[in-house]
Amino acid sequence: MKKIQLFALFVLTTLGNAQNSSNHLHEIATTEMKMASKKMNLLTNTHTQNYDITYHKLEFTVDPANYYISGKVTTTFTALSDLSTITFDLTNKLTVSKVTKEGFPLTFTQNANNELVITLPSVLNSGASATVTISYSGAPAKEEEAFTTSTHNGSPVLYTLSEPYGARDWWPCKQDLNDKADAIDVYITAPSEYVSVSNGVEPTAPVIYGSVKTTHFHHGYPIPAYLIAIAVTNYSVYNQTGGTAPNQYPIINYIYPESLASVKTQLDQTPLILNLFENLFEIYPFHAEKYGHAQFGWSGGMEHTTVSFMYNFDRSLIAHEMAHQWFGDKITCGNWKDIWLNEGFATYVAALVIESFDGQAPFVNEKAKMINNITSQTNGALYLTDAELTDTNRIFSSRLTYNKGAMVLNMLRFKMGDALFFQGVKNYLKDVNLAYKYAKTPDLQAHFEAVYGSSLTEFFNDWVYNQGYPIYNISAQNLEGGQAKFTVNQTQSDPSVSFFEMPVPVRVFGTGGQQLDLVLNNTVNGEIFIKNVPFSITSITFDPNKNIVSRNNAATLGREKFELERIKLYPNPTNDTISLDLPNDLTIKKVIFYNERGQKIRETKSEVSWNVTSLPSGVYFMNIITDSGTKKMKFVKN
Repeated sequence: MKKIQLFALFVLTTLGNAQNSSNHLHEIATTEMKMASKKMNLLTNTHTQNYDITYHKLEFTVDPANYYISGKVTTTFTALSDLSTITFDLTNKLTVSKVTKEGFPLTFTQNANNELVITLPSVLNSGASATVTISYSGAPAKEEEAFTTSTHNGSPVLYTLSEPYGARDWWPCKQDLNDKADAIDVYITAPSEYVSVSNGVEPTAPVIYGSVKTTHFHHGYPIPAYLIAIAVTNYSVYNQTGGTAPNQYPIINYIYPESLASVKTQLDQTPLILNLFENLFEIYPFHAEKYGHAQFGWSGGMEHTTVSFMYNFDRSLIAHEMAHQWFGDKITCGNWKDIWLNEGFATYVAALVIESFDGQAPFVNEKAKMINNITSQTNGALYLTDAELTDTNRIFSSRLTYNKGAMVLNMLRFKMGDALFFQGVKNYLKDVNLAYKYAKTPDLQAHFEAVYGSSLTEFFNDWVYNQGYPIYNISAQNLEGGQAKFTVNQTQSDPSVSFFEMPVPVRVFGTGGQQLDLVLNNTVNGEIFIKNVPFSITSITFDPNKNIVSRNNAATLGREKFELERIKLYPNPTNDTISLDLPNDLTIKKVIFYNERGQKIRETKSEVSWNVTSLPSGVYFMNIITDSGTKKMKFVKN
């Protein structure tokens, strides 16, 4: 297994419906921040870096009515250097009673650093593997709230939530988040009237022994300690089917009995969203097992692999947690600095559900809310600095990690086009060096560049590693021959970026209700674009579909002398009437008539046609005053 730091985020507050989901992202981030703030002082345990976990057999005996756990954890590991001892993370509030290797007892100690240190019978050479079994019991540490007993509607319930550093509070593990076990088997023994839940699938039916029942779950995919979870209560089970033949799989929902009737309609969105994600990306990553939900008491949700623990079942919460199965569970961000690879993707993919199910207008509205939040401050990079790694407010910033992460993906989609963007994501997800492992930002960039065919370094420097956003000033001017000239100027909200090279979307309108969307590939300040526009432009709008993070933009329609040159006078010479032929977007303010001696003989306001029968034959002049300037013209009266 690849040994690097990682962090996979989760959602811990209620998401609203599609129309107001962005409003809740701040609450999501705030709750995550509160959870992690108590755990940030727990750094990677250097004493656990000399071995690799390959397998766990986890046997737990619990009763949701009692805050207590008895367990036996069998772990297979591979030495990365010669080992005479092996260290596991375990709270000292749990008591280890026995440790064995191949049935023979081993000596061990528990220390004040919440470590279990086991002495091996002989030196285990680097590259060799071994298996130890740890028996323990007690009341788990309550400080991190990783192991919870409570009630719902009067019934006892037990559930765990270990992210990011809580696994050690209820079982002996390696929980520095840099090591995925290749597979796990979980055995939960609980009073027989309850239903038990964990990752993966049940290979066999539960076995009842008198008043207790043991339920076995097998999960055959790589998984870190924090994503392993259990829950026990009097669940009602609501079964569905996900995927498309021949790759169908069960969706198993474990719901409080008092909630089932009211949430079925919401749960029925689950297979529809799974099918959407399959069409957009790839089949559900754990389709050989199951997907599903387990209701629990935390406000929000947690993307435990194959079974998201959920407080409620709003569509956007379902979508966000489900998206993490691809972005966070299958491919986990490889460093705290790359946190946006989990949360930016989950936020944007949840927005894609709005686009697909509700249409463009709600999707544009969702993006507009994200843009408004991102640009509420003028700075802030997506990628974290070393100094920011201990600032939970920054790590869990809804403005940057969630919303900016999502909109950076949207801007990549706009820049690359749908076909290349989604192909890049698909290639990223199926990369054998990343799949079921870890990724960093350059890994994603490389996959996008491979399909785009050009460097995206400028884009990633501007939008991921540096700060701020562009402010655009765009002017449009009508030209003759069905063309228009556009001039694009840009300033930046933060000095870290000298210029944002971006395709700039504009929409132009004509007096007859015409509408045309254009993209100006802006690479330098003051850049001029000549575009074919088959009507005279009367107004212009910047970025109507909200594809660019920007603020305080101006889009104006300019006037030039060529518009005055398009004024025609007819018939000329004339016997009785004289008229003006005007461009549609030109407005007459005043017309003054003069005779050949320069004497003013008539003045009108908005008229464009005049009866001149009464004028003597001769040469006459007109001053035509418009909203674009003044033009002098001559006509002959026969």
